[in-house]
Amino acid sequence: QVRLVESGGGLVQAGGSLRLSCAASGSIFSINPMAWYRQAPGKQRELVAAITSVGSTNYADSVKGRFTIARDRAKRAVYLQMNSLKPEDTAVYYCNMVNGGLTYWGQGTQVTVSS
Repeated sequence: QVRLVESGGGLVQAGGSLRLSCAASGSIFSINPMAWYRQAPGKQRELVAAITSVGSTNYADSVKGRFTIARDRAKRAVYLQMNSLKPEDTAVYYCNMVNGGLTYWGQGTQVTVSS
């Protein structure tokens, strides 16, 4: 079993920054792909950023140039640095990991950007 715990969400004004963290624990077999997703009210969950086991990254077009995903292998953690935040970034942000062919999700952390 794998547990993912997110932290770092909150309320910020437009143009501000937040750093989300996700700590993984449990039966983790290797350095796994990890990602951040988000879900705004009334919308489907969408991929925000992902990082592979070798460190390659990809981003949603809407966050390119503003968000950065990074990982700490030793700590089994993944981070999302969010700069130049916009009201449309308001959502619950979820950490995601694929481990042993199974997909795991954290409980989510709320990010609210005021205009």
